[in-house]
Amino acid sequence: MDLDFDVIELGEADHPAEGEKAPEFTRPLVNDEFWEDVALSELCAESEGSVVLVFHAMDGAFPATYVWNEIRDRGWHEQATVVGLSISTPYAHKDLLEERDIEGDHRLYSDPANGVAEQYGIAMDLDGMTGLAEPRPAVFVLDSDRTIEYAWVGEEWPSFPDYDAVEAQL
Repeated sequence: MDLDFDVIELGEADHPAEGEKAPEFTRPLVNDEFWEDVALSELCAESEGSVVLVFHAMDGAFPATYVWNEIRDRGWHEQATVVGLSISTPYAHKDLLEERDIEGDHRLYSDPANGVAEQYGIAMDLDGMTGLAEPRPAVFVLDSDRTIEYAWVGEEWPSFPDYDAVEAQL
């Protein structure tokens, strides 16, 4: 497969850091059967371990495919609650869960207006697409009260997390 794209420098982002409380939000959380509004605080409180919040490109974009294949293959869901977040709709999320063979193990927040990325200081305009924005690639590992234990935010597009560093935190 020949991918032809330019790397875009995004620079630094003003995102929440380790030791800070992750901003609260409520959005539709999609699983393999249905979706419902779930607050991040509720998800963190119910988790038996850490919550890994993965901000990713819209479903169908190659970075989302690569990220979810890697997370699936590494079995993060066996060590933590893993949730994604993108601008994609619940319908597109259901397809991504099935296509990446991660249904049952992962859930995805739907945020078409990109408001959560704005709260987190990681919104970025999509190059060449006026009026369309999505989150920068980012990973936050949270404890039960939403305190950030690990934070990584991409400074270019595309970029991918240091998967080993996330696993070391888990």
